[in-house]
Amino acid sequence: MDLKSYIRDFPNFPKQGILFRDISPMIKAPEAMHYIAEQFCEHFQDMHVDVIAGAEARGLIFASVLAMYMNKGLVMLRKKGKLPGETHSIQYDLEYNVATLEVQKDLIQPGQRVLIVDDLLATGGTSKAAAQLVEMLGCTVVGFAFVVELLALRGREVIGDYEIKTLVTYE
Repeated sequence: MDLKSYIRDFPNFPKQGILFRDISPMIKAPEAMHYIAEQFCEHFQDMHVDVIAGAEARGLIFASVLAMYMNKGLVMLRKKGKLPGETHSIQYDLEYNVATLEVQKDLIQPGQRVLIVDDLLATGGTSKAAAQLVEMLGCTVVGFAFVVELLALRGREVIGDYEIKTLVTYE
């Protein structure tokens, strides 16, 4: 399946000089979502995944579908202040500021094997923080599942030595 046919380009969004890759048509297309889940399931099926962690915001869409396909629980990795109750958190640097990623304290147990899912791998900052947060809780990161990867931004180098599966790449 040609997933790129489901992605629209919006030049100069959200600001001048940025080419935004819009996955909204992909999310709307059941055949594309089935294909994505099947590809990720096939790739990670023998890696003994205990739980799926979805990164806010669009990553949660793909993570929930994959969790259902793999019959695994879903844990949300959210921005600061979006989750109720006690949370574990990690701060990380973005291009021009600092962000915080959180997970509820009682949802990931030490020793679990976690697959992290997001829509896009760009600079790798959020993904690296997600892995650090999961490992800080005594869990193992099985790998990362990304629908789209922007190769020129070299996010793989930032993330480090993890199993990474992407379905669509752009230079």
